[in-house]
Amino acid sequence: MRIMGLDVGSKTVGVAISDELGWTAQGIETITINEEAKQFGYKRVQELVLLYQVEKVVVGLPKNMNNTIGPRAESSQKYAEVLANRLGKEVVLWDERLTTAQAERTLLEADVSRKKRKQVIDKLAAVMILQSYLDAHN
Repeated sequence: MRIMGLDVGSKTVGVAISDELGWTAQGIETITINEEAKQFGYKRVQELVLLYQVEKVVVGLPKNMNNTIGPRAESSQKYAEVLANRLGKEVVLWDERLTTAQAERTLLEADVSRKKRKQVIDKLAAVMILQSYLDAHN
């Protein structure tokens, strides 16, 4: 059973997919979205769900450090709700505090250029979200 992980931001959605056994997460792409224009990339997510035969989707929930839900987390909750209705699949919210910061640190340690970091950071954050979920459930 493949599981998809999403890191939903205001401009992009990082996408990761598990292997068929649900042990490891790999980044597959970053979808450009535009919240102001109400373009959220749902269609592309649906295409990827079909292509990879995904059974479950994990959406990162960026809670505040004090465990409260702020505007960004509310947006992720809404994204997950709409996605669940469109896909007819289970969509799970997963605490992703500091995932993007961790992804940034990893890329800096690997000496990845600023331009390249910008291109891959959301995909790497999606990998970290999904891998955290997989580790907790295996």
